[in-house]
Amino acid sequence: MSEIEEIEARGGQGQVLDPETYRDSIGTMEQSGKRKWVFPRKPKGKYTNYRNIVSYILLIIYFTVPFIKINGNPLILFNVIDREFFIFGQPFYPQDFFILTLGAIASLIFIIVFTIAFGRIFCGWICPQTIFMESIFRKIDYLIEGDRNRQMKLDRQEWNAEKIWKRSLKWTVFIIVSLIITHFMFMYIVGYKEVFNIVSQGPFANPTNFMVMILFTAAFYFVFAWFREQVCTLVCPYGRLQGVLIDKDTINVFYDFKRGENRSKWRKGEDRKAAGKGDCIDCHQCVVVCPTGIDIRDGQQLECVNCTACIDACDEVMEKVGLPKGLIRYASENEIEKQTPFKFTGRMKGFAILLLGLVGFLGYLLSSRGEMEAKFIKPAGSTFFVRDGKITNTYNYTFLNKTNDKKVVTIKVIEPTHGEIIYSASSKITVERDKITKGTINISFPENEMKLSKQNITIGVYDMKGKLVDSYQTYFEGPFKLQF
Repeated sequence: MSEIEEIEARGGQGQVLDPETYRDSIGTMEQSGKRKWVFPRKPKGKYTNYRNIVSYILLIIYFTVPFIKINGNPLILFNVIDREFFIFGQPFYPQDFFILTLGAIASLIFIIVFTIAFGRIFCGWICPQTIFMESIFRKIDYLIEGDRNRQMKLDRQEWNAEKIWKRSLKWTVFIIVSLIITHFMFMYIVGYKEVFNIVSQGPFANPTNFMVMILFTAAFYFVFAWFREQVCTLVCPYGRLQGVLIDKDTINVFYDFKRGENRSKWRKGEDRKAAGKGDCIDCHQCVVVCPTGIDIRDGQQLECVNCTACIDACDEVMEKVGLPKGLIRYASENEIEKQTPFKFTGRMKGFAILLLGLVGFLGYLLSSRGEMEAKFIKPAGSTFFVRDGKITNTYNYTFLNKTNDKKVVTIKVIEPTHGEIIYSASSKITVERDKITKGTINISFPENEMKLSKQNITIGVYDMKGKLVDSYQTYFEGPFKLQF
């Protein structure tokens, strides 16, 4: 029997579902502070289909990116231990930390701008917590324990054979999935080859790595098997941040209270408008599908993650009772209260301009980032020596090749121009891609050209085509001279 047929069978007096089927999922905490478990009904509808597509695309990206390489480099890698960072195949180093910092700041401002304009859509559509919870672990719940009512029945019943084997099976699958997620997460840190190597060698060969993986697997299992929506409602700082950023012009999932109130149960053939009733038939379907256990009709709440499950549930009911869809929809508070369309406010424009400026500056830094970084440092405690009318200083050089190609370079003194370089090995220095090369050189100047006991000099590094790839300013020491 369909939901509407069920209402009609009760003479138009009943609700879509018995009150007992939704009462326990209104909110996530008892008045005493005890947690209420949320058992959301499986959502279905237009927005649910869209979110499933987005989720599957993001999951495919998550599980394939570690295996993708560009010019032999990982597409994404954040190896904090070895200080190796790759973004879109481009290597970054601790020396480039300021660029990554600016990128993080630009990302934060983008989130702020996006939240001011469109609310918490990120949480419901893109957040990893939501993606893993709703697209993997929640679907395992439905597959093993059934939909909402069956889960609630199983939760209330005693620990009999059915409950033991279903819960044991579900928890076992949760552990396996958590273990897989952990291994792929580590691929973003050390690379897939190293993860495969660690797994093939076994836990006794790599006890530290093994324990770290077990701890992260336990953390994932704890979050998705037990903590669940509490991450969004109690822990996530973004949920608290939206309370500061959202205003009456922000697009969010809203209940149109002007159209919906006064809410009343559905009666077949009744003229609800003439009876002074709103379009909300008080079926509670928007409540039973909510993964955080809230009633969207109570107004905008920090627990709402904009997952759109309530929109699909309400639209389905409206279609069945012959009322217009959109009682719950994406809208701003002003749109509902004042019937005004969405507008790009001055605050949104200000943050957008700041974001564009940061992105432009970040792009400039990335495009102007040198191919090589060179440093020439005098060894600690070293000094100069004079021979054959020349003053000589010793320098240790460090070359960092930031490109994906092997570089062959040579060194020249740019200023003053009469410097002579004596190499400890070949004058053509090979620097492998994404590697650091170190060595020592001596630099000599005619004694009569050195007027100061410590004089600034500029040393350049050139490729085989004569192109300057980097330069470094240091100092050159000589004998002390009295100037008159």
